[in-house]
Amino acid sequence: MNKRFEQTWRWYGPNDPVSLQDVKQAGATGIVTALHHIGHGEVWPLEDIQERKRIIEESGLTWSVVESVPVHEAIKTRRADAGPYLENYKQSLRNLAACGIHIVTYNFMPVLDWTRTQLDLEMPNGAKALYFDWNDLAVFDIYVLKREGAEQDYPASIVAEAKLRYETKYSPADLEELKRVVLMGIPGEKDVTVEEFNKNLETYKDIGLDGLLDNLLWFLNEIAEVCEENNIKMAIHPDDPPYPILGLPRIASNKEDYLKIIQGVDKAFNGVCFCTGSLGAGKDNNVPEIAEAIKHRVYFAHFRNVKKDAEGNFFEADHLAGDVDMAAVVKIFIEENQRRNTPIPFRPDHGHQMLDDLHKQTNPGYSAIGRLRGLAEVRGLELGILSVI
Repeated sequence: MNKRFEQTWRWYGPNDPVSLQDVKQAGATGIVTALHHIGHGEVWPLEDIQERKRIIEESGLTWSVVESVPVHEAIKTRRADAGPYLENYKQSLRNLAACGIHIVTYNFMPVLDWTRTQLDLEMPNGAKALYFDWNDLAVFDIYVLKREGAEQDYPASIVAEAKLRYETKYSPADLEELKRVVLMGIPGEKDVTVEEFNKNLETYKDIGLDGLLDNLLWFLNEIAEVCEENNIKMAIHPDDPPYPILGLPRIASNKEDYLKIIQGVDKAFNGVCFCTGSLGAGKDNNVPEIAEAIKHRVYFAHFRNVKKDAEGNFFEADHLAGDVDMAAVVKIFIEENQRRNTPIPFRPDHGHQMLDDLHKQTNPGYSAIGRLRGLAEVRGLELGILSVI
């Protein structure tokens, strides 16, 4: 009998506008969540993990994946005071394992977890999508952040368009909203300020691309023993978007990056959260090819899609309708799933704000109905492929 993926759903905790009852109605069985009220770098207390798990299980669901245990900037930059943060991270992993949770997603993106320039791009059908526009990022970079040398990081056409937008299109309120969106953090966590960003920027200027990769491999080597002793699988999320932005290096953006990470600490605990949308935003990324190359280390999957234009701007498309060949990717992971003892968990990542959710307050990308549509589409795609293999 062919094995199915584990269908999961990201839930931001008791304050999430989407309830666990909603999740059950969507048909997911696993929950992907984190303790967002715990500050970055602090130990996740056993009692807090147990309480979150209790709430989930009393709703008839399972806490399947942690997304994420944030890696503190002291570790990413390997500061002199990184030691205590590293020990705290190890203890959080031990506490999670003691509660039966063994897949931990994380990222190693400097300062920002993800970046968009608009949260409500209107689609032709009236739904709203997340959007990344290089011209607006340049407006923020050059005129709001005022980063030294920013103009040199963009083509002349984008610098000119950014100047035009700044001088003729955007009011002070528009610029404030752009700043809010670009610096937005994970729901329930603290947003980054311009002052904090600029302070970190100076640090990363000295670290660079190779230094950041070295720091990641150091971090993985430091936690390896704890992960192996507690059967923890670490799953690094791709950079989002998958290219250097705002003067910051990126080290998990393409196939070559992932092979360096996997081979750099070649142990089974060191794995990947495969996000089709993040990788799909890279203009040179062949997402099925990347999936084929690293499928053996994928412990969690995010399925979503993007549509890019010639300039590299992208919006988040319907799950089966963007630039990523979702059928090819899903088929690769279905075949890999047949070789596993336990099913690969996936979740419908993001989704359009649509129907009744247009009139509700929702977390960006995480409204209920858009993800319900995505889950149904991927579920149907999986069943269709399974019927012919």
